[in-house]
Amino acid sequence: MFNKLEKTLMPIADMLGKNKILVAIRDGFLVSTPVIIVGSMFILFANFPVPGWSEFWARIFGTGWESYFSNVARATFDIISILTVVGIGYAYAREIGADKIQGAVVSLVSFIILMPTAIPYEGVEGPSFVRAISFSYIGTNGIFLAMLVSILSVQIFNWGYKKGWTIKLPQGVPPAVFDSFAALIPSFLVMFIFFLVRIGFELTPYESAHNFIYTVLQAPLMGVGNSLGAQIVYVVSCSIFWFFGINGPAVANSVFSPIFRTLSMENLAAFEAGLPLPHIYTGQFVDLFQTFGGGGSTLSLVILMVTVCKSERIKQLGRLSIVPGIFGINEPIIFGLPIVLNPIMVIPFIGVPLMNTILSAIAFETGFLPYTNGVSLPWTTPLGFSGYLSTGSLRASAFQFLLLILGCVVYYPFIKILDKSYLKDEESQSEEDELADISFEDLSLDDL
Repeated sequence: MFNKLEKTLMPIADMLGKNKILVAIRDGFLVSTPVIIVGSMFILFANFPVPGWSEFWARIFGTGWESYFSNVARATFDIISILTVVGIGYAYAREIGADKIQGAVVSLVSFIILMPTAIPYEGVEGPSFVRAISFSYIGTNGIFLAMLVSILSVQIFNWGYKKGWTIKLPQGVPPAVFDSFAALIPSFLVMFIFFLVRIGFELTPYESAHNFIYTVLQAPLMGVGNSLGAQIVYVVSCSIFWFFGINGPAVANSVFSPIFRTLSMENLAAFEAGLPLPHIYTGQFVDLFQTFGGGGSTLSLVILMVTVCKSERIKQLGRLSIVPGIFGINEPIIFGLPIVLNPIMVIPFIGVPLMNTILSAIAFETGFLPYTNGVSLPWTTPLGFSGYLSTGSLRASAFQFLLLILGCVVYYPFIKILDKSYLKDEESQSEEDELADISFEDLSLDDL
């Protein structure tokens, strides 16, 4: 099976790896990886799932001390679309031989041109607007649009530049000045086109490109109700969105979150009244049994990265991600391994949560596990603790660890394929470095 998977998937991965657009998207996401890892640490500290943790630090820093840490998260996760559009714009310009800095700049400017900048609010004298940029447009909801804008804006810029639509300055002008004037007309072309695009969307019921993209992605999820089929649709769609770099729950929860919250509250009311719990598919079912460890239930993957992989890149990323992964934070894996646009890892990334969903549904339906009680737990509550606290049963904790082990089994052949590929690249790079060192040592003074 391992050989068949390798023969089938590696040519596809090689083909995609040579696609300039996909390479730019992949590398663009990697630009934000360091700050995402650091931001994850701050989130973890502010939401550490230990009783009395918040109260202990409140006695030192005062009530609301978590807001200090949320500022760091806001500067990373809440502006991920900004980081994405700049990173992809830079990377794509590099891939096609355009000016990298200008590519990043025109991508960012084009993205903001399309962005709504009037936020409604209820003022003293009635409804009004304030000129500002909403985090809802520059966070995870805007990632897909950021990808499109960065690619299109750099393509337009490079097209205008290659057409020779530049301002020529005489020789002797400093290179920085020469390059900035050369980019003037192509930049105008990009900005004017996106200016027209914005006007076009404002004339539609969507009102903005952001709303159009968000609605188009959201529409297929509408009308899905409370059932195992709905859970399958939810978990598969979330994983597919993540594969394309979009925060899947951020999109799908706009439809499903009201359903999950209502079901959870009904279970909580029954729990408090001592009545039988009515629902299986609550928010706790999703968070604690379906996708524990983050999207794709990647805690199993992180364990394999640390224990069985040989590539230094994978092992080092696994070491950095193991603690955040225990507490449900897996953006470093999604954007750092990456999962995004990775045809090898997308199969288990979809398959493991799907397996968890079906097995958990069977366990609850048959009475092997008691229903979740609707008690709201911090989303960073680790495996084992969360199963017990949400059901009052140690059997639920054991079942979570069983799912974790089964996840390792499913992820294993796929991460070994990726590990083998990365290891080969590392060995090739090491050989090139050794040859370079030998060549330098062999140089004589006469050669110099």
